[in-house]
Amino acid sequence: MERSVFYSSQAGRRIDAPRRSRARFAIGDIVKHRNFDFRGVIFDIDPVYANSEEWYEQIPEGQRPDRDQPFYHLLAENEESSYVAYVSQQNLLADTDGEPIDHPQVDQLFEQFSAGRYRLRRSLTH
Repeated sequence: MERSVFYSSQAGRRIDAPRRSRARFAIGDIVKHRNFDFRGVIFDIDPVYANSEEWYEQIPEGQRPDRDQPFYHLLAENEESSYVAYVSQQNLLADTDGEPIDHPQVDQLFEQFSAGRYRLRRSLTH
């Protein structure tokens, strides 16, 4: 398998990743966590785990996801709060509620909500 290296400012190091990653979800998709009661909209995708070692070590050993899969940055919400989450692909499911996300940063990143997903602001696309 061909691999490439990218720098993750969040991890503060270079990350070795497959050249072709198979992300199940896309920026603007609304997802929910498989095990915890929260949902969110994807605003960025890492092809493999690209966060700090400290963050990874905080996950209980029996629940740590494989690093060699896509990880998603979410504007997340539950009944109590809004926050940013970093979640492995194996722990996400498509959200079929069809409802928008009520996160205070949604309007900063996305233009509109239509057909169950968001469209990234044009000023933020390449």
